[in-house]
Amino acid sequence: MRLSPLITLLAALAALIVVGAAGAFILQPARPLLADAGFSLDRITPNADGRDDATEIHYTLNRNARITIALTNPASGQRFLFRNAEPRPAGNYTVLFSGIVDGYTLPGENPGGDIEARLVPNGTYHWTIQADTDSGETASASGTLTVADSDAALPAIQAFSVSPQRFTPNQDGIDDRVAINVYLAKAATLTVYLEGQDRQRYYVAERIEGRKPGEPGAHVFDYDGGVDNDITPPPDGDYAVVVVAQDQEGQRIRRTSTVTLADGGLPNAEIPAQSSGGAVYYTSAPYKDSYFTDASTPGEAIPQPQGVTSTLATMTMPQGDLLVFRLTVSNYGSTPIRTIGPWPGTVYQYDQLAAAMNSDPVSGAWRVGLACERSETSLPWRWAIGSPDQLTKVERDGETLWYLMPGKQAVVWGAIRMTKLIKTRNPQECWAALIHEDVAIPPLQSHVGPIKVELTPK
Repeated sequence: MRLSPLITLLAALAALIVVGAAGAFILQPARPLLADAGFSLDRITPNADGRDDATEIHYTLNRNARITIALTNPASGQRFLFRNAEPRPAGNYTVLFSGIVDGYTLPGENPGGDIEARLVPNGTYHWTIQADTDSGETASASGTLTVADSDAALPAIQAFSVSPQRFTPNQDGIDDRVAINVYLAKAATLTVYLEGQDRQRYYVAERIEGRKPGEPGAHVFDYDGGVDNDITPPPDGDYAVVVVAQDQEGQRIRRTSTVTLADGGLPNAEIPAQSSGGAVYYTSAPYKDSYFTDASTPGEAIPQPQGVTSTLATMTMPQGDLLVFRLTVSNYGSTPIRTIGPWPGTVYQYDQLAAAMNSDPVSGAWRVGLACERSETSLPWRWAIGSPDQLTKVERDGETLWYLMPGKQAVVWGAIRMTKLIKTRNPQECWAALIHEDVAIPPLQSHVGPIKVELTPK
């Protein structure tokens, strides 16, 4: 029987492959698992002076393996790990070794934190590079290395504190920031971050106050959750506060504490338009002596005015009467906003300031302010952004605080006794604004509901 030429050709090719493979095995046997393994120097001086600070470790793997690189002190038997059974694919490898190994603590030592990486002590060591495969094959190389003149002083974190332990990044003026204080024993790079349960890290910048970054001594890191830069803070919850110090030699120490983030959010509020379309309702009313209010005299509150916002550009009223206003404040942000008095309904004399009501500005508090063209200061007349029945009361550290909650609105009203008539400025323009004390006046909230007020002499 005659075979097909195609079958004959395939059989010949298969035979050729078998013969070739056998020949290659005979001529080129299996290569060793570990080859060309060694250290480029047999003596290093890891002190960051730029001379012999590190040696190059080199090796070749001809098959996939796990690599362990270790130094052993022949006198004490102490063993230090540089690589510990780390998987590597076949290939050529080089790595610098400056005497830094996995962290360890000497007897009776207080290193000021957890040592993550550290120089081996000065001395002569027996080094080994060992490769192990999953199939049980193993190979190793060895030699000696002397470590001398090392700068082995640790970058110890001798003091570490976090204050307050609970902070509320929402710009209400109370516990808005957390201060992280570190005292560094040796020049080192400091890294500070908060870490949540999801392992997300939030890095904290150093506040430059006397010490330069990395110098020995006291350092302060300050964290506001990003709110001051209009960044939404991390979610409320418990966080680890981590500080890591690493010196020029590569020694690294870590310390941790905890902090709780609560009520975090970006504060946002506005004076919305009323049902008639305008933002501020104005009217006038006769003055009564019972309205007089100052720090020692709680005067009668003027009733909340009723009515719809006028479309008139100018309002005429007798000199000495009250310019009365009403508006609404809306908290459309994600966090409660704090306020301080005086309460809605308070009546100001034209020459009175908020301080006259025993109500100086308080950082982080929100208030409604009114001003006129001839006002001697910026927004001199100020009121809380709601009355107690519209706000939420919070007791904290023996102090009563008042908040307008997210998604809520409050009505604000009050009056100014318009006693000062300036002929060159009659009428004069008056307007309302929303004030975040010592922070900012929110966008589009600095000149709300302007109206010209004309006074007629009595």
